[in-house]
Amino acid sequence: MHLRLRAAALLWALLSSAAVSAAPIQATIDNETHATACAEEDNVSLNLSGKNIRKFRVEALPPAYLASIDKDITAPDFSGCNFDGSTHPTDPRHTFKERREVLHDGPRWMVVGMTLPSFWRPHRVPVRVDGRKTAGGFHMIQVFAKTGAKPLEALVMYPADGYWRIKPLPAPRFGDGVYGSSFVMGPVEQAGRPVANIIDITIDTQPLRFKLKFANGGSATVDVQEISASRTALGVAMKPGRRHGPRFAVLRSMYVAPDNADMSEVSWRTTPQAATETKPLPEVSTLQAAEVRFGRSLPSRHNTSAPDIRFSGFERSTASPGSPAAGRPAR
Repeated sequence: MHLRLRAAALLWALLSSAAVSAAPIQATIDNETHATACAEEDNVSLNLSGKNIRKFRVEALPPAYLASIDKDITAPDFSGCNFDGSTHPTDPRHTFKERREVLHDGPRWMVVGMTLPSFWRPHRVPVRVDGRKTAGGFHMIQVFAKTGAKPLEALVMYPADGYWRIKPLPAPRFGDGVYGSSFVMGPVEQAGRPVANIIDITIDTQPLRFKLKFANGGSATVDVQEISASRTALGVAMKPGRRHGPRFAVLRSMYVAPDNADMSEVSWRTTPQAATETKPLPEVSTLQAAEVRFGRSLPSRHNTSAPDIRFSGFERSTASPGSPAAGRPAR
């Protein structure tokens, strides 16, 4: 009798566990966008949070209308701004010695570090590439893919404030292509704008992978899983540190009007199998999603070819960053 009860209890536990694991993991998206007339200001902030979400995928995807346009519009527009493109009036300004260093130049990738003459934060982050110590202190780390006549930039990350930008490889008619929305990942803090405080970066190039250490003791592994004309995709696995709350990423962008925006609408699925729902950005407050895409369906007169950004594959995981479960990077 006792054996039958124990067997029944074990079966119930297994079934309950399977039901829980089968439930889709959803992130909460909160819209903190404020209105602006300036097309060169990041007024869009969309927070992604979820209890113990430690793994996810980020993709840059061509906008749905891309095949219908022949010309890209990339010129800056400061007509509605109170600054002219040199320095934002509210930003601190720290000066540096400008330099550029090729950190890796292989058959598939070229990785370049750049220090700008001025930047809004003073932070200098050490960088290692394939075990080799570099001069560090870069404001930008660029990844160029070698797939054609010349290397094309597909990724840039900013060590001093933790921002990332990614884009698919552009069609030939768009030249080098353009970035649009950016995002910050990790233990996000407010410092005038959302930031992630990185204290160390290691880059492996075979396969291509960024390993980050944060000031709060946490870490992340960012695997570059794909760079192609269809998408640039990152697999992210995080290990939490001290005071790492539920927020794990923030999408930053620009919105003035539906036809003057780097992203103007939010599309999401509540489960991977559910139908896609879409709302204009101003109508979004808070939503729950197993997959969310920040993009445009109306061609914009600002950065017309800039990609949509999609977050998906949310997982609550205790796997250590850098383990095989962290994703398959591009080789």
